Amino acid sequence: MTMKHWSVQDAATLYGVKEWGNGYFGINSKGHLEVRPTQDENLVADVFEMVQFLRKKGVQTPLTLRFPQILADRVIEVNEAFRKAIREFGYDGSYQGVYPVKTNQIKEVVEEIVRAGNKYHYGLEAGSKPELMIALSMDLHPDALVLCNGYKDEAFIRMALLARKAGRNVLITVEKMTELPLILKVAKELKVEPLLGLRSKLNAMGSGKWETSAGDNAKFGLTTRELLEAVEVLGKRGMLESIQELHFHIGSQITDIRRVKSAMKEATRIYAKLRKMGVPIRYLNVGGGLGIDYDGSKTTFSSSMNYTVAEYAADVVYTTKEICASEQVPMPNLLSESGRAIAAYHQIVVVDIIGLIDTTHTKYSVELTGKEPQILKELAYTRDNVSVKNYREMYHDAITQKDELLTLFNLGYLSLEDRAKGEILFWEVCRKLDRILNNKTLKYIPEEFQDLNKGLADKLIANFSVFQSIPDHWAIDQLFPAMPIHRLKESPTLRATLCDITCDSDGKVEKFIDLKDVKDEIRLHEPKTGEPYYVAFFLTGAYQDILGMRHNLFGAPNEAHIVVDEDEDFKVQHVVHADTVDDMLRSVHYEPSELVAPPTNKRKTSAQKDAAEALRALLTQQRKLHTYLEM
Repeated sequence: MTMKHWSVQDAATLYGVKEWGNGYFGINSKGHLEVRPTQDENLVADVFEMVQFLRKKGVQTPLTLRFPQILADRVIEVNEAFRKAIREFGYDGSYQGVYPVKTNQIKEVVEEIVRAGNKYHYGLEAGSKPELMIALSMDLHPDALVLCNGYKDEAFIRMALLARKAGRNVLITVEKMTELPLILKVAKELKVEPLLGLRSKLNAMGSGKWETSAGDNAKFGLTTRELLEAVEVLGKRGMLESIQELHFHIGSQITDIRRVKSAMKEATRIYAKLRKMGVPIRYLNVGGGLGIDYDGSKTTFSSSMNYTVAEYAADVVYTTKEICASEQVPMPNLLSESGRAIAAYHQIVVVDIIGLIDTTHTKYSVELTGKEPQILKELAYTRDNVSVKNYREMYHDAITQKDELLTLFNLGYLSLEDRAKGEILFWEVCRKLDRILNNKTLKYIPEEFQDLNKGLADKLIANFSVFQSIPDHWAIDQLFPAMPIHRLKESPTLRATLCDITCDSDGKVEKFIDLKDVKDEIRLHEPKTGEPYYVAFFLTGAYQDILGMRHNLFGAPNEAHIVVDEDEDFKVQHVVHADTVDDMLRSVHYEPSELVAPPTNKRKTSAQKDAAEALRALLTQQRKLHTYLEM
């Protein structure tokens, strides 16, 4: 996209911020990223100014920014969407949301979701003993539910049942039949009637990366025969009243609304048949899966979704009502366990660009004297004569000539200087080809050239760890929106990919969002000497914090929780300082003080002893600092 006059509107179009930002992010007249934590244009603040403010306070990048108001807004949007659908369709039941703690267990995140959800009787879902402890510690509304999902041992079940006996609305979902006898045993021992859910293993499946969460080979859930067996076991004990919930889950990040409708039809039929058998189920839990449009394309691509929150709620409510009416059974109260849709938007990761890897020899040029080997003369001829009319032929010549260059070098016929000149000439050919292919005059670009742009992209070094801050990008090719947070009034001149500072070749970002495709590069600005240049990754609030790993012992970055007020100002509510070198060494069982012990070798020279003491002092100083580069 080459333009003579660049504007912030052009930047918004280039980075797609209006499409994926969902009203939470935009670009202001200064060319800076802005955040609108309630989607209200009158409640807005400058993100670049936030980063500058924090840097002056000693809070260095990489930096995680959290906006608790966005969390609250997401809770409101989901709950209000269901309330509206219930009113519109005359649905006889109610809706309650339950936030799955596994999505992001950070204390401030869970607390804000609970606070915002209080008026909606919003609950929590726990899949482990630590998560159940978190859920039970929260000040939930008395009518809110605590759901216990996942595999459970006796201690987990005992915790849940004791909480139930203490007056909490704790509901245990039976994931496999072997759990039921254990639940009944502990319940009898504690003299408490359990609240139970039955998780059904649906035939209907989701879409996207997690579609195998349902279906015959799913990890969790009861088959139809097992559902009947559970009902039979509880019926014989006179405990059918304990079955409060029918639950299903067809996968995270469901991209296609048709899959939701299909699952709702199947699950509601099962609910209706169980009700007709005398099972007094109160809740139909549709599980998680409400998606996030990471790329803004509104498609069924794995990083997108072809529906809105309102459409999701309407389809869940309408489908349930229609089937219950046809089966002539009471409409259940609806539950959902949306995590990604609640947490993803509230967090961005800001990184600073600290360098450039020059893989295409842009700093060098070659002028031949005429005395060079023939292969260099041929490469120079290709470089000087490539044009729109012959670019394809010349590209083939350049590839052949480069192969011949390396063959001659390996056979000992060329010097190291000759090889260096040949490589520079080859990349000069490629850069000329790139200008030809991108001048917009060609109607068709042959497939063989599609990787050329990727090879010529600048590799910018970003001061962060992919494995720590956006691990899903490395692990499952999840796309996260990325863009600079400033200089957006300037036309970006670089086509770049990003490399992190880990010693791992996988520590890179080479796939970027696009409305029509997945791009191999991102347009960025040339960093200016002496000035910081910041790029942010968005929609990282779901799963990334807890999945982040300690590769190279890079720890969690600095973190700031920020609230925006009506004066277009912001308040730093809370700062969580980054993991230090000490923290990371202790995480792998080293005692840092022992690693900087004074030297004991008496045979060292005076200069060696002085250097050793200086090293010890430096190591002691570095122990208290964060693990990222200090630029």
